[in-house]
Amino acid sequence: MKKYVTLAAAIALATLSTDAMAGHAFVRGELGSSDTEVRVGGYRASESDTAAVLGGGYWFTPNIGVEGHVGSLYNKDLGYDEQLDLVSIGVGLVAKKNFGADNTGFFVGARAGIARMTAQVREDDFDVIDDESSTKPYYGVNLGYDFNRRWGLSLNYDRRQADFNGVDVDVDTISLGGEFRF
Repeated sequence: MKKYVTLAAAIALATLSTDAMAGHAFVRGELGSSDTEVRVGGYRASESDTAAVLGGGYWFTPNIGVEGHVGSLYNKDLGYDEQLDLVSIGVGLVAKKNFGADNTGFFVGARAGIARMTAQVREDDFDVIDDESSTKPYYGVNLGYDFNRRWGLSLNYDRRQADFNGVDVDVDTISLGGEFRF
């Protein structure tokens, strides 16, 4: 994991110039649907649920930045006042290309980084009974529209994976996102 973080930091620093230092911090919210597939040996199951992700970061240039996120990708009631949650926390690089004047209008984008996915069983009063974590790369693409230099909307696709002691989990998320830059 240290290699990925070092590589991400080196790429981010390499994009800096004196002209790029006047970048923008941003916050982003995404709401959508996650398709969670679980594989154990020959058994395979898939289920969808609502996903909500909050993120933020910094655009060093209009095209390159760094981001962090935290989000709930899956939640299931197990009965007996217990819930199963699948939570993601990650950090990565973001890139986008605007097709309008002054970095506005339609855009395409991509993101990639490292995410720590945690599966936790908790009681309804938020006491965690058991949890397991896995750290793996994530990636995504998006299409959107920047209404001005401060505000934009996007349609996003993201892929996150985890391995919990032989249980492989793939989460594909499609979401609508709003980003505010300041």
